[in-house]
Amino acid sequence: GVHPTDALTWTETTLDELRKLAKNPKVKAIGEIGLDYYWDTAPHDLQKEVLAEQLSLAAELELPVVLHLREKDDAPHGDCAEDLLEMLENWVASLKSRGNRLAKSPGVLHSFSGTIESAQKAMALGFYLGATGPVTFKNASQRREVIASIPLAHLLIETDAPFLAPQPKRGRRNEPAYVQYVAEKIAEIHEQTLASVAEQTSANAALLFNW
Repeated sequence: GVHPTDALTWTETTLDELRKLAKNPKVKAIGEIGLDYYWDTAPHDLQKEVLAEQLSLAAELELPVVLHLREKDDAPHGDCAEDLLEMLENWVASLKSRGNRLAKSPGVLHSFSGTIESAQKAMALGFYLGATGPVTFKNASQRREVIASIPLAHLLIETDAPFLAPQPKRGRRNEPAYVQYVAEKIAEIHEQTLASVAEQTSANAALLFNW
């Protein structure tokens, strides 16, 4: 997929190029796509147009989406989340009306840093929420509150490598092995065993990505 901060790279041939790439059997999702109002690298309207094109492609290919969402730090009303969730609501409604199998498990909001309200809206649409390294940071109590509100059945564990390395690896280059620290923190937050968290989130990933 084309990341929202790269929306200006979109051309009249991009969609066909993505369609060809997605034919590889190793491709399990369309992403990372979405909206980003933090970095001013592409107009918001263009980001929405590019996202809409890729959501249509995902529906056509019946591949789930990996979604990016990032607000401006001083955004008073969660404009980015509001815009994204409105688009996703319309998309999922369209999937359901056409009997598209994606409607049951349409994708994941990757490295989720939104509010409890946004999480609830996303879950109501069938999306998973991705937890990454920041949930382990000492100053991330608000993020932990959000993760605590999300049932394990709706959680995925991610690295976002090479970024967002968790404690105690913070500041280093992130890598897949470090998902263990995220899983341990989630187990602590949900008062579950590490094994049960690993089992449930692995099952979630297998269901979403058809592994």
